[in-house]
Amino acid sequence: MKKLFEFKTKTIVATGLGAALFFVLFMYVKVPSPVPETSLQTAYGVGGFFAAMFGPIAGGLIAFIGHALSDALSYGSPWWSWVIASGVSCFLIGLVYPKLNVEEGEFGKKDIILYNVYQVVANVIAWLVVAPILDIVIYSEPVETVFLQGITAAILNAVVTGVIGTVLLVLYSKTRAKKGSLSKEG
Repeated sequence: MKKLFEFKTKTIVATGLGAALFFVLFMYVKVPSPVPETSLQTAYGVGGFFAAMFGPIAGGLIAFIGHALSDALSYGSPWWSWVIASGVSCFLIGLVYPKLNVEEGEFGKKDIILYNVYQVVANVIAWLVVAPILDIVIYSEPVETVFLQGITAAILNAVVTGVIGTVLLVLYSKTRAKKGSLSKEG
């Protein structure tokens, strides 16, 4: 049985690789939205994939580190409320980890639904609760603005995590041998 907070060497390597991918995608592969300071970020699809594959600690660190580095290089310093929300979103998605068997070549309709329920709930919590509250508390941002940005981010991130994350999980599961699929020839 998979342990929820297990952190092996493989997980450490995946966290480093995932954070690097998240950083690059977050900086360069995004589509602006009509709402200021929000965009469709492909990085969340990769973050969701890694979170589902390696658990909440890896997922949270990948998004937190990738987003913080991107903000630091783009703006001179991280916007901590959203960096924390990014980490929270992928941490929460990672809670689905023990329920999935992608490594064993299994990722069917039930798994797709389960993954997407987790990621939608995670995005709603991160972008409609964590980010707006921290924007108000840390930066004294106007309430109307932060909740409009939060709603937009929740929708865009849930869509991109649902599409890209699901596609990556399905494709990766197809590369793995299903448990019991190899048999000994007599």
